[in-house]
Amino acid sequence: MPNGETNKEEKKLTEETMPITSDEAIAKFARITQEDMASEDGQNKSLFSTKEGEYRLVTFKRKEIRSVFHDNAWWFSVIDVIEAIVETERAGRYWADLRKTLEKQGYSELPDKIGKLKMPSADGKNRETDCVETETLFRLIQSIPSKNAEPFRKWLAKIGYERILEIQDPEIAIKRALQTYELKGYPQDWIKARIQTIASRKDLTHEWKKRGIKEGLEYALLTDAISKETFGVNTKEHKEYKGLPKQQNLRDHMTPLELALTMLGETTTAELARSNDAQGFNENKTAAELGGKIAGGTRKNIEQKLKRPVLSPKNYLPGQVQTDIKRLE
Repeated sequence: MPNGETNKEEKKLTEETMPITSDEAIAKFARITQEDMASEDGQNKSLFSTKEGEYRLVTFKRKEIRSVFHDNAWWFSVIDVIEAIVETERAGRYWADLRKTLEKQGYSELPDKIGKLKMPSADGKNRETDCVETETLFRLIQSIPSKNAEPFRKWLAKIGYERILEIQDPEIAIKRALQTYELKGYPQDWIKARIQTIASRKDLTHEWKKRGIKEGLEYALLTDAISKETFGVNTKEHKEYKGLPKQQNLRDHMTPLELALTMLGETTTAELARSNDAQGFNENKTAAELGGKIAGGTRKNIEQKLKRPVLSPKNYLPGQVQTDIKRLE
């Protein structure tokens, strides 16, 4: 079959596997998010459940800046910020000199404001990195003579404002994610599938939370159960097959067809958990395995039509599409 016909057939099969539209997925995500927020004893929570040690990438002028949630606040990598503002390859040296200058100028409390927090490095390993909270970061920016300093300050303030808007209207964040994927250069069929997997994942974790599943290890084990039945590999093996570093989000590198099957497995699992009123880990694992098997059966039917495996080594690392996108689950 010629490549053009293969792509056309794959696109058709992908669309047939996704039961809802992107607009429906966005609305569903917003509704479930609002339900989650209302169930947290009236406490305002971020759109994405923010936990101690959570890692996230944000971008300023196409430069990735690492951040981590610690002590109920977001901390930013100082080195990444300096690289973004000063546009230097010797950010470490620049930061060492800046620290000395600020302390000589009387900023004696600076050492107490710096946190040594672990973040993924270029080699994929978590390493201690100099990080500061937003307030300290504003102070550092004032001392950096660069044309990018003021635009960065406004960008940083905008991030905080956007978080408030996301709490008030959850649709804002997912629509912003859609726009960011477009700017990154992802094709429209991929974006449509990715947005729907965000909604399906939100629905599934919402059910798991209600049914006594603990975040972290139990979520990961159940996710692996779905993946194993759907694709024949767990999430770690799937990432390795695509050649992805540890810190990369697997779903940001799936093909549209892989995303569609992921959504099918998770949506089916959530429905099975609801219909069977699954409680606790074991009953939800049974639902996860069955949901994955149903998606796996669909995968096998698709592979017969395409005459090739659905599982793909393709990824969207630099060189295939533009980089620098904020991570989502």
